[in-house]
Amino acid sequence: MAQIDPKKADALFASLSKKLDVPAETLKKQFEEGKFDAALGKMGKSETKKFNMIVNNPKLMEKFISTPQAQALYKKITGGK
Repeated sequence: MAQIDPKKADALFASLSKKLDVPAETLKKQFEEGKFDAALGKMGKSETKKFNMIVNNPKLMEKFISTPQAQALYKKITGGK
């Protein structure tokens, strides 16, 4: 199974945190526990389905984090850092 780069995972949690207005540490802890209550409670049905599909497949997660759109969003959120 592919390992997700911790820096990329942290970037994703930071991005989701801002979008969902849920602390990144809460999202990360729930992810590690296999729970997504905080994230799923703020999403629509279609978004929830996509989210579950991505987080349950490490290859899709790595692909998602590596997309130019995700990278651009990360840069926008972090001010290019």
